[in-house]
Amino acid sequence: MMNKLEKIKQEFNDRIENVYIHNERRVYVDLKEKNDIKEVAHYVFYDLGMRFNIASGVDTRRHLEILYHFSDDYNGQIITFRVKIDKENPEIVSIASVFKAAEWIEREIWELLGVNFIGHPNLKRLLLAEDWPEGKCPLRHDE
Repeated sequence: MMNKLEKIKQEFNDRIENVYIHNERRVYVDLKEKNDIKEVAHYVFYDLGMRFNIASGVDTRRHLEILYHFSDDYNGQIITFRVKIDKENPEIVSIASVFKAAEWIEREIWELLGVNFIGHPNLKRLLLAEDWPEGKCPLRHDE
């Protein structure tokens, strides 16, 4: 029987740039194209039964990254899908239509890093004050 990582690699082999196995319970999968995340997320949830935990965003100074964390509650494994986003055109497809729970974290990443989530149903302020300067993203290193 194939484990879930092997199934992901079989299903999306041509879309995976790199796989980093930190240990048996922690795996990172780098996707070649950022907008593949929606299809990958749908697959790992509906076909593999993994749970979407959270997404996180980071400014690496060269580019932005969003990490989508999924867990397999059966074996305690966490698989994180990492996508790179160009700082000059910071946008990616929203996964909120797959996971309603992604709506708030996408709003937070939009607000703090300036990533536009295409197709998000309600991108509006979540954490920052209403008088916070428009377009000023507190977690961007170039600000």
